[in-house]
Amino acid sequence: MTAVASTELHPTGIAGLDAILHGGLPAHRLHLLEGDPGSGKTTLALQFLLEGARRGERGLFVALSESGEELHATAQGFGWSLDGIDLFELVPSDESLKADARYTMFHPSEVELSGTIRTLLDEVERTSPTRVVFDSLSELRLLAQDSLRYRRQVLALKQFFAKRRCTVLMADDRTGSGTDMVLSIAHGVISLERHSPEYGALRRRLQVPKMRGRRFVEGFHDFRIGDDGLRVFPRLTPGDGGAHRTKEPISSGVASLDRLLGGGLARGTSNLFVGSAGTGKSSLSMQFVSASAERGERTAVFLFDESIDTSLVRSAGLGLGIAEAARAGSVSLREVDAAELSPGEFVAAVQDAVERDGARIVVIDSLNGLLHAVPDERLLTLHLHPLLSYLGQRGVTTLLLLAQQGVVGPHSVPVDATYLADTVVLLRFFEAAGELRKALSVFKKRTGPHESTIRELRLGPGGLTVGEPLRQFQGVLTGVPRLAVHAEPGAGGPP
Repeated sequence: MTAVASTELHPTGIAGLDAILHGGLPAHRLHLLEGDPGSGKTTLALQFLLEGARRGERGLFVALSESGEELHATAQGFGWSLDGIDLFELVPSDESLKADARYTMFHPSEVELSGTIRTLLDEVERTSPTRVVFDSLSELRLLAQDSLRYRRQVLALKQFFAKRRCTVLMADDRTGSGTDMVLSIAHGVISLERHSPEYGALRRRLQVPKMRGRRFVEGFHDFRIGDDGLRVFPRLTPGDGGAHRTKEPISSGVASLDRLLGGGLARGTSNLFVGSAGTGKSSLSMQFVSASAERGERTAVFLFDESIDTSLVRSAGLGLGIAEAARAGSVSLREVDAAELSPGEFVAAVQDAVERDGARIVVIDSLNGLLHAVPDERLLTLHLHPLLSYLGQRGVTTLLLLAQQGVVGPHSVPVDATYLADTVVLLRFFEAAGELRKALSVFKKRTGPHESTIRELRLGPGGLTVGEPLRQFQGVLTGVPRLAVHAEPGAGGPP
């Protein structure tokens, strides 16, 4: 979209939506707010007027489908007061039920439409508002009953409000015929959607299909209606994170693990720990979290698969002081319910951890849990790519955990994220000397050299240790290794 000369903007009072619109709605224009019933149109419209009142601008809410009492009840549910906003009800009275018996020369719709519009114009001239909400167009469309009459009436309203330099938000619930006739008339369009997944909370999203002469962030953006109203989570776009160039290594605090990784993980990179359940992925990530806390850095850990208590108990069993670091505020642990959290809301939580709390390491445990928040694998990678780019540009090191299906033998993963990660660490179970053991290897690192050896990983009260290369075995990654032909007895690995 080509940028033109900037115009006066009216912020909507919703930070995420204003970010999408690059400041707010163009002033003194008519904008369409469309969405199915229950998608959040009235809530957004009220926040638009409340923001105007906060800025000293007079607002008018023209209600054709709700009474003033209902609107006040809606506002009170969010803890808002509508003092300072003019509420003008055009809800039909009981007498309208007898209209057909009274009108003989004219169709009732012609008389009712003309009377409704005249009353509205008189109220606008009386109050001289800066911001106007018209809720909803469906009632006006029903009064008009004719598509041509309806379109002409909306055009006339547009010209009337433009002369009085009003910024108008017209809500439409897209019911009935002719719902798209205002799209070409409106200066801008905000479209709200809602859908019910097979399990979990209702999901909502919005997009801006049209905004004449203005740049905006295209595509769908998740939003939620909470106790404080409507909150929008803008989609991440390239360049949102700035530019970070330094790739200095960060230590795990375990010298043998750092050697395997070629000095440690590089700052500002994404790192994938992949392996079967129980191979030590979470413990490995917590080792980096603990070392980060000792350096005085902040870390954010998002737990999809286990509780905070379980994570702390396991970390304490390894001698890691995660609980103490959490109490000190250097480590933030958050349980995430994928059934209740949209992908956009999760991305916003990560942004808050980085920009507000100053996190230098972000742990996502695990991608399997995050996958439940999106419909399919393709969309997960589409969400991950801009998120990882953003974190990398901010100099944040990301640890991604991915559980494979299977214990020994063939393995499969629900999503292939290896191509997104800068470093991939593989963890495996293997059988040796009548015991089930763990192996650790690095098979990808974009930012520098690393060892190509396979080493044993041991977890215990003394912490995490990485053994010598398992040179006396072949086939460790298959899970059932055999003694190497040229191996010397006791040359590395388990006895």
